[in-house]
Amino acid sequence: MTTDASTTYHDLPVRIGSQLQPQHADYAEIRRAVLDAEEMGVDVIFTWDHFYPLSGEPEGKHFECWTMLASFAELTERAEISALVTCNSYRNPELLADMARTVDHISDGRLILGIGSGWFEKDYDEYGYEFGTAGGRLDALRDALPRIKTRLAKLNPPPTRDIPILVGGGGERKTLRITANHADIWHGFGDAEQIARKHAVLDDWCDKIGRDPAEIERSCGVGQNDPEKHGPALLEAGTRLFTVSAGGPDYDLGMLRDWVAWRDEQNAALSNSG
Repeated sequence: MTTDASTTYHDLPVRIGSQLQPQHADYAEIRRAVLDAEEMGVDVIFTWDHFYPLSGEPEGKHFECWTMLASFAELTERAEISALVTCNSYRNPELLADMARTVDHISDGRLILGIGSGWFEKDYDEYGYEFGTAGGRLDALRDALPRIKTRLAKLNPPPTRDIPILVGGGGERKTLRITANHADIWHGFGDAEQIARKHAVLDDWCDKIGRDPAEIERSCGVGQNDPEKHGPALLEAGTRLFTVSAGGPDYDLGMLRDWVAWRDEQNAALSNSG
């Protein structure tokens, strides 16, 4: 992201993401939801990186993240694609870099590398990963990100672009510090007051390391909330990427359509004011 001295993250255009949760659905249903979201005009199509459903029947239908992202890359033409977020624990950093580079090429440069430290203990237990502690998993994420960047620089062919890195999580001592050091996008959850606080902490970490905070786009999950009720305050707090969630098997994208329309209204107003 290129900025100048007068730019802040409040000046960026509004974008809308859709997290299509791959639980309790056949892949044909996921595919249709991806195509519908693309046709609707969303900016980013997210999935998540788990091995089991997070709600409903705990042993219900579920699919793996990165093989789906490769499919999303072929299915779509315009929207960016990403995990919200990849669990750092599940893949060697060098392997993850290679996977990201490959999906980047499949998508013609539309991949965002969303990543976090991991938290869902059942995934770890069932697939044989050491769960450890929250602090230990964050330290592992901190150490993995430079390795990912180093491997991306060595790959042949290289990525089609500098793949944007999205870090998810709101921890103020570690996660936001990692974000300041490595991320192009920060993703969090909460109301406008909570988000504004996280932005202030992230800005402070950027100041401490000498980084322009305008280089980091601010993203927030909005669930299925109404954009007219919840959008303005989050927008005022600095959020520019709003992600609407939809779970299977019935991917109801009605609220997503409302957010896309709201995005267009906000960006039109921004353009007219400029």
